[in-house]
Amino acid sequence: MMRILSLRDLCALVGAVALVLAASQPGFAQSGGATNPPENKSAAENPKDVQSKDSQKKINEIAEARRLLTGPAGNPECIWLGRRVVSLLWRDDLDTAFRHLDLYDRFGCPSGHIQVTFRCLVRQGNIDPKAPESLNGRIHGCWIDPDLPASATSAQAPPDNQPANQAGTEAK
Repeated sequence: MMRILSLRDLCALVGAVALVLAASQPGFAQSGGATNPPENKSAAENPKDVQSKDSQKKINEIAEARRLLTGPAGNPECIWLGRRVVSLLWRDDLDTAFRHLDLYDRFGCPSGHIQVTFRCLVRQGNIDPKAPESLNGRIHGCWIDPDLPASATSAQAPPDNQPANQAGTEAK
């Protein structure tokens, strides 16, 4: 005997088939039926080229710091972790910065170098938030030379919350 499907059963069956088809075609489900046009070959290879250039740049920066710094502050692991700690401190991610600082200390890296690098970074003034490479560049410059002079824009700007009478100095 053959059973005739009710309208509700038929709708459920069609819905289930449509769901299976949509799940097997992720591009269809995401783009409303149109597939994305194929990208040209140079654009597809571009992320790999960028990644290789970035890794080469990092290697060169570490080699430069190693050449210019003496002692443990010039060790590659100290450079990598230390610059990361300073970056996290700048972005107010203190919990992560302290976890990285524990690793930095465990490798026998000089904690004083973190302090002078961060002081140098603060003296440089504000950084454009839309250009993350400028932060990395400043941290690298301060890591190599913590006595780096303050930038011209930050040297000209007066401090915002500087009281006339600093702590520890009283008028007599």
